[in-house]
Amino acid sequence: MPTTLDHRPDQRVVSLRAASPQATRVLIVDDDPDLLTLLGMKLRTSGFEVTTAANALAALAQIAAQRPEVVVTDIRMDGLDGMELFAEIDRRYRGLPVILLTAHGNIPDAVAAIQSGAFGYLTKPYDIERLIGQIRQAAKQSSVPADSAPASWSKAIIARSSVMQDLLTRARRIAGGDSSLLIHGESGTGKELLARAVHDASRRNQGPFIAINCAAMPEGLLESELFGHRKGSFTGATEDHPGLFQEASGGTLFLDEIGDMPLSLQAKLLRVLEAREVRAVGSTTSEPIDVRVISATHRDLPTAIAAGEFRDDLYYRLNVLTLSLPPLRERREDIPVLANHFISDITGRYDKRVRGLMPEAMNLLTAAAWPGNIRQLQNVLEQAIALSAQEWIPANVIEQSLNADESELRGFEEERKRFEFDYLTRLLKQTNGGVTQAARIAKRNRTEFYKLLQRHGIEAASFKSKDDKGR
Repeated sequence: MPTTLDHRPDQRVVSLRAASPQATRVLIVDDDPDLLTLLGMKLRTSGFEVTTAANALAALAQIAAQRPEVVVTDIRMDGLDGMELFAEIDRRYRGLPVILLTAHGNIPDAVAAIQSGAFGYLTKPYDIERLIGQIRQAAKQSSVPADSAPASWSKAIIARSSVMQDLLTRARRIAGGDSSLLIHGESGTGKELLARAVHDASRRNQGPFIAINCAAMPEGLLESELFGHRKGSFTGATEDHPGLFQEASGGTLFLDEIGDMPLSLQAKLLRVLEAREVRAVGSTTSEPIDVRVISATHRDLPTAIAAGEFRDDLYYRLNVLTLSLPPLRERREDIPVLANHFISDITGRYDKRVRGLMPEAMNLLTAAAWPGNIRQLQNVLEQAIALSAQEWIPANVIEQSLNADESELRGFEEERKRFEFDYLTRLLKQTNGGVTQAARIAKRNRTEFYKLLQRHGIEAASFKSKDDKGR
């Protein structure tokens, strides 16, 4: 959804008001809030999509977040004036039309700006119809790049920063080949989204995109999921099960958190990648595979190799091509557009009337550390929308949501206990309370497995079905 900034004399807020898909995007810059509001209202009434800024620095930030097709700016402003703003726009965004609004005493400056490349100027008091005519003419000549809107293959990746645009350009080139790709990035940066975008831009985009988190399941189950198994190959294998390599045939297999894969399974994966064929657990024959492998990790794999935790030969097999996703703190200019996107999405799902963020609230978001990256930003905004009783989310609600989100980060030991408890209960549900079978799947002896159950206060008998309990 397009977004606009709606500045009012008594309240400056970030608005999510939708504009027509065909509307020309116009940025108005003036340090007089009354004139800014009046001109914005008139242009919106004429069908333009309007954003506003109260000074030149705010204008440059707005252009970085979402590039307009035309800029209309007053010449005389505190701080950087309109002439200096035009010069900066011309340096950074050559071809973006700028229309200057000037008093009679500044006409020589405006004429000089026209000679330097500004589109036009109007003297105050200006005729609104003449201004609208100039804006429409300027829009026809605007050189806003065609890719300023996300291409269909990367539409799920919300970004306006130069670092992300450069990354997407490289990803688009990489998508044309079939070599293995390794994506590195911190948790919450969107590694799976990027992998899916590469798939969608590739010649394999009509094939399946299959994703699996290598850190989310035990080794035995992960091996079966990746390579498949034959009926009777282990207790509980009641039928043949194709692996993800077979399911991804003709498409892409995404191995998330590859750095957490057990060493013994790394050797088996290496053999599959080298031979381009896979042998299911319990099978005596191999099947050829036709998949592109994209893997991702938050770990420093060269360090893991030095520590003996990751195979160097597998690393070189996976790391033919590399993309590095920057953390959110290194792409802060993307935070406003990401925030607007999440607010639009969350309010749509919860049917709650929240129109946007107060400027002070947005400032808190752009200044936050974001150790959890985009995922954390989304969580904070979801909490803020749930907590806010106002249409415009104030700074204190964002501050409260940020503090609550940080307090939910638990220590390593607590997180490990939570994982162990969830894993043990899933195992016992799967095996109908059968400790021997559960211990075998977990690759632990019965004594050790019973100790684990005792440590977490889990009674295996409570997972047996009613029929079994009555026997």
